[in-house]
Amino acid sequence: MSEALFSAIGLDPPGRAGYRLAQLEVFNWGTFDRRVWRLLAQGETTLLTGDIGSGKSTLVDALTTLLLPANKISYNKAAGADTKERTLRSYVEGHYKSESVESTGSSRPVGLRDRSSYSVVLGVFVNEGYDETVTVAQVFHQKETTGQPDRFYVTSTKNLSVEADFTDFGADLTALRARLRAGGATLFNHGEFPKYATQVRRLLGIRSEQALELFHQTVSMKSVGNLNEFVRSHMLEPVDATDRIRGIVEHFENLTKAHDAVRRARDQLEALMPLVATADRYDAALERRTAAEGQRNAVRLFVAELRARLLAAEIDRHEADRAVAVAEATTVGARRDQLTLAREALVDARARAGGNRVNELEREAGDARQQAEERRVRRVGFDDRVVRAGLAPVTDLTGFAALAAQLAEGRQGLERATADLDDRLADDRTGAGAGNGRSRRPAR
Repeated sequence: MSEALFSAIGLDPPGRAGYRLAQLEVFNWGTFDRRVWRLLAQGETTLLTGDIGSGKSTLVDALTTLLLPANKISYNKAAGADTKERTLRSYVEGHYKSESVESTGSSRPVGLRDRSSYSVVLGVFVNEGYDETVTVAQVFHQKETTGQPDRFYVTSTKNLSVEADFTDFGADLTALRARLRAGGATLFNHGEFPKYATQVRRLLGIRSEQALELFHQTVSMKSVGNLNEFVRSHMLEPVDATDRIRGIVEHFENLTKAHDAVRRARDQLEALMPLVATADRYDAALERRTAAEGQRNAVRLFVAELRARLLAAEIDRHEADRAVAVAEATTVGARRDQLTLAREALVDARARAGGNRVNELEREAGDARQQAEERRVRRVGFDDRVVRAGLAPVTDLTGFAALAAQLAEGRQGLERATADLDDRLADDRTGAGAGNGRSRRPAR
C-alpha cells in the first residue's frame, strides 16, 4: 500500500488525536418522529442495546447514510433483514406497518409522515487533540409519491445541531439553505454526492476511499467467512501485477525500437553528407542575395528622401499661394460688410415709407391660420365625444341647438336619478341604525 487508510496523526498534542463520533442526531428518521433524537457517543466506544424493533439498526443506518452513497447501502443489514425490507424512502416517510389494498389484493406501507415534512440526519465528529470539529448532515424531502426522496448535503467546521440550525426556517427548504450558507456551511445538491464524499474525506483526514469501503463492509457485519480473503478484498489497496509486467515488456520493446531508430538515423546522416555541402553553398548564395537586397532597399530610401525634399518645396509654394488667397478673402469680407450695412439702410428706409404694414398683414395671416387649425382640432374632439355618447352627429346650427336641449334634458334626468339614489341610501342607513339593538331616549 502506498498510503494508509487514515491520515497519520501526531502524538504531541494533548488529548486524543483523530476524529471520533461525538453525537448523532436524527429528525423524522424512520420511527424516530417529530422531535430530535440524539445519540451521545462522546468519542468513546459505544454499545447500543435495546429490544427488537427499538431502532438500533435505524441509528446505524443513519450513520451509514452520512458516509456512503445510497446505492451501496444495505439498510437494516445489522438486523439480518432482506435488502429490500427498508429503503431510504421508508426511513424518510417513517414506514411502520403495511396495510392490504382490497381492490388489488396487495399491501402497501403506511408511514408516519407525508410529503409536507422533511428529515435530517446529522453527525458531529471531534478531534480532541487538535480542538477541531466537523459536522456532516443530510436533509431529505419526499416530493413525489414514488421514487427516492430529494436531498442535499451539508458540511461545516462548526458544531451544528438539528434543533438550533435546521428548524424554525418556514415552509421552504430554500430558506434553510440560505441560512446554512450564511452560517459558513458548504452545501451540495442532490446529484453531487461524489463532491460531498470528497469534502467529508478531506475534513476527516481520510486519504483513501478504501477506508469508507471497509467501514461499509464491517459496520453491520455478522460474521467473516475467510479472514484472508476479507483483508485482501477490503483492507488492502488493489494491486495488479499483470499490468506492471505488461508495462515492463512494452518499455523494453520501446527501448529496442529506439535503439534501432538511432542506428537508422546514423546511417541516414552519413548518406546525407553530400546534401550538407550543397546546403552550405545555398546558404552562401542566400547571404549574397540578402546583401543585394539591402543595397536595393538603400536605393529606395534615397529616392524617398529626394522626393521628400521636392515635395517640401512644392508645399512652400502652395503656402505662399494660400497667403495671397487669404488676403483676397479678407478684402471680399470687408466688401460684404459694406453691402450688409447698405441693405440694412434700405430696409429702414422701406419701413419708414410704410413697409411695416406688409409685415403686420403677414403676421395677422399666420395668426388666422393658427386659430383655424385650433378650431378644427376642437371640432374633431367635439364630434368624437358626441359619437361616444351615442348621439347623432351635428352638422349645422339647428342640430347644435337641438343637441344642447337634449343634453339639458338628459342632465335633469341624471340629477333626479341621483336624488332617488341618495334617498334610498339615507333610508338604508336609517334602517341599519334602528336594527343595531340599541334605543335612545330623549333627555328630560
